[in-house]
Amino acid sequence: MRKFLTLMAMFMIGGLLFAQTGDAAAATGSWWSPTVGMALAAGLCGIAQGHSVAAACEGIARNPQAANNIRTTMIIGLALIESLALYTLIVALVKF
Repeated sequence: MRKFLTLMAMFMIGGLLFAQTGDAAAATGSWWSPTVGMALAAGLCGIAQGHSVAAACEGIARNPQAANNIRTTMIIGLALIESLALYTLIVALVKF
């Protein structure tokens, strides 16, 4: 339940950060909103990558014969996690 509430809070914060009106945001020079959004995305992607690498290392330690399959799956997962941060960067740049 705690993870669900944390996830919902992050979605609400992200929505508030990117909820800007076009003219008012351009007039005030609001640069902090995309910056905070990108910082959150990068930090959370870093945490996710750390957990996935730790799980892969544990899996390889438990079953060394499956190291190639685990490594391949880990690299694909890391690429997908990193793509989330890149998508956030693109959205932040387009919004800015």
